Amino acid sequence: MHRQRIVWWAVFAALSAPLAWLGVLAATDGLGANPIEFVTRYLGDWALRALLAALAPTALNILFGWTGAVRLRRMVGLYAFAYAVLHVSSYVVLDQFFDWAAIWADVIKRKYITAGMATVAILSLLAATSWAGAVRRLGAKTWKRLHRGVYAAALLACLHYAWMVKADLTGPALHAAVLAVLLGVRMAAFTKKRLTPLRPR
Repeated sequence: MHRQRIVWWAVFAALSAPLAWLGVLAATDGLGANPIEFVTRYLGDWALRALLAALAPTALNILFGWTGAVRLRRMVGLYAFAYAVLHVSSYVVLDQFFDWAAIWADVIKRKYITAGMATVAILSLLAATSWAGAVRRLGAKTWKRLHRGVYAAALLACLHYAWMVKADLTGPALHAAVLAVLLGVRMAAFTKKRLTPLRPR
């Protein structure tokens, strides 16, 4: 129990560190020539990294039986949501200055923004139902099905990243490769479970 608490705080600190570092950069004039673009992309990068990290505990549990990692899943997922909200807020507030007409036009015309907004919508739904009471109200099966939507959110987030950068696809490719591995582990476990015959009682 004590070890689990140490791990929890270590993960909490690791996920908080990028936001703290952004504050340091802002205070020391380290945001570059285009600070708004830097902040928006920085927050988006960490939203995607945290989202992929939120999928990792399931894979670790499947591969190695690390049940302790699963207990961290909700916290990491909520961090992914928080970074995604900050990412969108930076775009809405700093870049567009609450120009809702221009924002809506971007959502309609630019597919990377469409994918990004869809990702945030999914993460918002998952965050709103992440508390224990939601499991009881929705039912365990419905809740699990709903929260598998995190994989759709991760896929959309990777597409958002790839469509945004256009030229150098190294970053998007690396993140997509990580997602492919995590999805592969989940699908392999699901397939194995479906193909394993039931043992007679």
